[in-house]
Amino acid sequence: MDLTTLAIAPWDIVVRSLAIYLALLLGLRLFGKREVGQMTLFDLVLVLLAANAVQPAMTGPDSSLFGGLLIIGTLLGANWVIGQLRLRSPVVRRLVEPHATVLATDGAWLEPVLAHQGLDQSDVNTALREHGIDRVQDTRLVVLEPDGTISVVADDQPRVKVHRRVRSVRHP
Repeated sequence: MDLTTLAIAPWDIVVRSLAIYLALLLGLRLFGKREVGQMTLFDLVLVLLAANAVQPAMTGPDSSLFGGLLIIGTLLGANWVIGQLRLRSPVVRRLVEPHATVLATDGAWLEPVLAHQGLDQSDVNTALREHGIDRVQDTRLVVLEPDGTISVVADDQPRVKVHRRVRSVRHP
């Protein structure tokens, strides 16, 4: 077995790897906003099985060391490019990064939103307790952030009023 000779063309490995990367990125984007630390056991099992399942699709008949290194380089490069595009393009940012979602306003849960986000009362109540709040009735705003964290604005926090002056532009 030669570890340096590819069984298929390098461009074939690169194209396969990019296709799998984009498919997984899309799948995880549609999957939701949970952070890695918030993944459940079945989320972890899914990721591990998906990684195992797609490996042959990326390598094809190749089992060389160079092929594996080419896959790693391709995935790291694709990840870097997507990260750079996300920083520079609002369109790409919207495609790869979810928006913030309001879960509760003025002390009341938005039940349809919770259901749509795949959250249950124990998930969100845990987040409230982490912010030192016992009940949703004591909140002004609860938001599921794009990174999967839950932000809480307590009802007893002082409201900051911002006065903005808008200059009118006179057109001749």
